Amino acid sequence: MKKISVLIASMSVLAACTTINPYTGQSQTSKAVWGTAIGAATGAATGALVSNNHGAGALVGGLAGAAVGGGVGYYMDTQEAELRAELASTGVSVIRDGDNIRLVMPGNITFKTDSADINAGFYSTLNSVAKVLNKYDNSTVMVMGFTDSTGADAHNQMLSQSRANAVAAYLQGQGVKSTRFEILAMGASNPIADNSTATGRQQNRRVEIKIIPNK
Repeated sequence: MKKISVLIASMSVLAACTTINPYTGQSQTSKAVWGTAIGAATGAATGALVSNNHGAGALVGGLAGAAVGGGVGYYMDTQEAELRAELASTGVSVIRDGDNIRLVMPGNITFKTDSADINAGFYSTLNSVAKVLNKYDNSTVMVMGFTDSTGADAHNQMLSQSRANAVAAYLQGQGVKSTRFEILAMGASNPIADNSTATGRQQNRRVEIKIIPNK
């Protein structure tokens, strides 16, 4: 019991650790810290269940869980930081969602209206994305194409598929392995803005890349 108490206390201190977000200036708990704490708690519980000596089992399980949880969190933390640095001032939004990273690429900078041809000015941005994806290659790359609600559903579905295919093909041309990709045509589904306004429709015409770590 004493060893379990020590482990729980250690995890409490760990979970209290904060960092300063270099992009917002706000204090936050690191994703790696949370991953370590959650991994440790899960590992401790598992270790206690499978060991005859519950205290030792929990301690060993907690340490193993901390290593695994912190590893995924740190891996995505560093990847997120590099993506933010590479994509600063490009118009691409970098959004962290748990262990996943989502890149939102507005249609006005990626494609011309009703076209799946990538704007030449966007190549350098995709080169930066490919650079980071190649460096951190232990992940699935989900590419999703979206349109606004203007036009027939069948046309929007086809256009969103073509745009997602174009982005995925470009990244593959920069060395990102094709086996890592999932490509989805979302059509006009999942709008992020009001389709009744020109500004909203522009935001809804987009391609998103979701980077999912392989655990």
